[in-house]
Amino acid sequence: MITQHTLNSLFGIYDMSPVTGVTCDSRQVQPGMIFAALPGTVLDGRKFIDSAIEKGAVAILTTTGVEASVPVITSDEPRLEYAKLCATLFSRQPATIVAMTGTNGKSSTVEFLRQIWAHAGKSAACFGTLGIEAPSGYRPLTHTTPDALSLHKTLDELAEEGVTHAAMEASSHGLMQYRLDAVKVTAAGFSNLTQDHFDYHPTMTHYFNAKARLFTELTPANAPVVINTNDEYGQKLVEMCRARGQTVTQIGWSGADIRIDELMPRAASQMMTLIIHGERHTVELPLAGEFQALNAVAALALAMVTGVSKDEALAGLEALTGVAGRMERAGQTKDGAPIFVDFAHTEDGLDKLLRSVRPHTMGKIVIVFGCGGDRDPDKRAKMGRVAAKLADEVIVTDDNPRTEDASSIRKAVLVGCPDATEIGDRAAAIAEGIARLGPQDCLVVAGKGHERGQIIGDQIIPFSDVEEVRKALKAGKHD
Repeated sequence: MITQHTLNSLFGIYDMSPVTGVTCDSRQVQPGMIFAALPGTVLDGRKFIDSAIEKGAVAILTTTGVEASVPVITSDEPRLEYAKLCATLFSRQPATIVAMTGTNGKSSTVEFLRQIWAHAGKSAACFGTLGIEAPSGYRPLTHTTPDALSLHKTLDELAEEGVTHAAMEASSHGLMQYRLDAVKVTAAGFSNLTQDHFDYHPTMTHYFNAKARLFTELTPANAPVVINTNDEYGQKLVEMCRARGQTVTQIGWSGADIRIDELMPRAASQMMTLIIHGERHTVELPLAGEFQALNAVAALALAMVTGVSKDEALAGLEALTGVAGRMERAGQTKDGAPIFVDFAHTEDGLDKLLRSVRPHTMGKIVIVFGCGGDRDPDKRAKMGRVAAKLADEVIVTDDNPRTEDASSIRKAVLVGCPDATEIGDRAAAIAEGIARLGPQDCLVVAGKGHERGQIIGDQIIPFSDVEEVRKALKAGKHD
């Protein structure tokens, strides 16, 4: 319950009933709650103020210039005030919180960090796109960065069960919408920045600035940060963080502090040589793919800056297990050709995925992929060109067409790979990809990864790439 004293200190509101909770969903309003009527890109919460009051809302948090029959808390940034309210309602947080941002690699990095922490004896959890993974078990989430209420409730629950170390994904949407502003971030990480979410961000500069908020506004100036300097945005971020006086650990192929010196691929692993603060170390990483090595190194660095010794962190690397839907080996044919399922859904993600598979593949690479509807249309032909360049055979299929015409999306992708085979039915496309495999070939099914549904219109049809691979192998007796 939010006390009168707290309301007075936050907003200067007096003579109001005790507040039992807060929500930004009018359908969830119960008597005694504050309703946050937030303007959104799809729905405008201000349209539901009367409905919320009818259900018992005792106050409204919204933009300036709004009047109602109950006290109104107005702000130029109501989402920020909403985050503060949520943090007041659910006030406990783990002592160590790492926030990881970037276009690709967030999910794997926070999961690898959780595993390294746990290997070092910490009570650790992580959450984001893949849900919440904690000592108490797994539970799902609906957004990469949950809304402020769900976020603070999650942190509160983790602290209650004794979690001391938590790693979370920080999406550009979550950062722009102030969802993380009341989180006590103790360290932050950055992976890369490539084209994505251009349905939300008008330019790359806008997209970068959203990500940079994590470092320039939400991470304390005396907190450590880990930055992959392989791209220009990472290098720019290093300069910005140094200007704040932050301790920066630079990582990656060009990392000044932790540098990948060499990767030697094996069948299902890779020997990785690192230069850590001038000293050479070689470990066997039980994961395939260059991008997984980059994610693992980010997790290594974040573990080290949050109190894990170098030797413990390196031992944790060698004990890592893969992440669902991230270059996940879903099966293999009777001749031993592997089938990987991956979440890669951007031009850069697809490029890294296919380049990572190549060193492990003696024969041809077959890829099945598509592009989502109601999302950045500019990347469709670009992803098609990447597939045509780096794979030997390409099958273009559907991937969450949402409210767009699926055939139009495929047509846009085919502009970049005109020689590809077009099969709209994703299950049929996967079966065809498997049928094309020879003994030394490899199939990559990209775009959906861990997802368990295909979004068509406003319906979510149950669908799992991993399950469809296994069905096709069983039906064709390939396994």
